[in-house]
Amino acid sequence: MVTFRRRSGRTGRRSPTATRNPSRFSRLSLLSALSLLLASLLSALCLLAPPATAHGPKRPAHPERDWLGSTLRDHEHPGPGTPPPPQLASVEGVDVSSHNGNVPWSTLWNSGNRFAYVKATEGTSYTNPSFAQQYNGSYAVGMIRGAYHFALPDNSSGAAQAGYFASHGGGWSRDGRTLPGVLDMEYNPYGPTCYGMSASALVRWIADFFATYKARTGRDAVIYTSTSWWKQCTGNYGGFGSVNPLWVPRYGSSAGELPAGWDYYTFWQYTDTGPTVGDHNRFNGAYSRLQALANG
Repeated sequence: MVTFRRRSGRTGRRSPTATRNPSRFSRLSLLSALSLLLASLLSALCLLAPPATAHGPKRPAHPERDWLGSTLRDHEHPGPGTPPPPQLASVEGVDVSSHNGNVPWSTLWNSGNRFAYVKATEGTSYTNPSFAQQYNGSYAVGMIRGAYHFALPDNSSGAAQAGYFASHGGGWSRDGRTLPGVLDMEYNPYGPTCYGMSASALVRWIADFFATYKARTGRDAVIYTSTSWWKQCTGNYGGFGSVNPLWVPRYGSSAGELPAGWDYYTFWQYTDTGPTVGDHNRFNGAYSRLQALANG
């Protein structure tokens, strides 16, 4: 038995609780309870947070509502889109996305449409669930078809999105019936108009997309953009016009002013309220020139 000498000189057993500090243990208990509460709150927040995708960036909230020109009416307030008079050296066509569902391609063919562009992807996580019916269906009735990508420059790099697009419907083959892919650059449907990026940063992003797409497919991508957005968000950069064909939206009787660097448009989206699918377009040239674009 261990004994301790007290100051008084007497010896005796030491009580096991004699040196404990009740206030100290109360503080420890409180800290433990707070730690458990904090852990519970963190777990709840993790459950509420959106899951990360396999590609890292978050999934866009409403990709089914994003298509060629879907943001124009909120920003540019165009008119109803009176169809312009037909031209001899031009070809009529349409563009579609998942919001069109199963497209009646025979109806469109019989009304004179000879090409179609189909939304394939958005960002690096979304693919159009109606892509097969739309892409293969247009081809089956005889149309020359192509695919487009809805860009989200603040979501991931241009290279990443070009690679995703090329791997999920945006590829190209020299079959005479497949058009080069399209990069859709328009107003941000999820936030700041220019995606919170400077003009120089956006130009670098677009150049990154173009370079990667060409490396993957051998083709220079077409760019879809409005003159107003291009001026506001790229500073009216003029460096792509000599290489990348332009697709310009303007709902009215003419294509109007073009972005810097392009002397002419290749495609013109002249209405979003046309028959059957809404978006109707015109290729600037004879059918033989459209075939030449498909052949590369």
